[in-house]
Amino acid sequence: MSPDPGARAGSRVVWVALALVLVAALAFSVARNSGPLTEKQRAAAIESNLKCPSCEAISVLDSSASTAAAVRQVVAARVHEGQSDQQIEQYLESRYGPSILLRPPTTGITAVVWVVPVVAAVGGLGGLGLFFWRRRRPKAVRVTPEDRALVDRALSQRQGDVALPAPPGP
Repeated sequence: MSPDPGARAGSRVVWVALALVLVAALAFSVARNSGPLTEKQRAAAIESNLKCPSCEAISVLDSSASTAAAVRQVVAARVHEGQSDQQIEQYLESRYGPSILLRPPTTGITAVVWVVPVVAAVGGLGGLGLFFWRRRRPKAVRVTPEDRALVDRALSQRQGDVALPAPPGP
């Protein structure tokens, strides 16, 4: 038995609608974030990527510690001077060490740590998709002449033309 063509078309419509919503959301996000950042916005973006030197896993932006306030002043001054984000982060890394960065640079082993979970997730989703795609495909059914005769008899009995013969007894 093949699946209902109407159901298949309906599921395609749902997928197309979901794709359109995703594209619209991405376009809105890109359009909303376009344009140059102000100095305060740039400083906040940099501060959100820096770990407070005296706190445990809190960004400089979110911390109220005096060391975080000092880092915020350094960031604001360097943003005002026109330094790039990378220059500011490199300066702070040279003073506080690589642990000041909430997101470590993606080189060498850290690149593997960031890439392997993404590759595993994509591979897992691809495997699940393949599994469900293969499972959804209807299996070929071979109809024998005996099967056709049985169906013909059932249909003719339903229409009241001919009664089915009694099954052979023991």
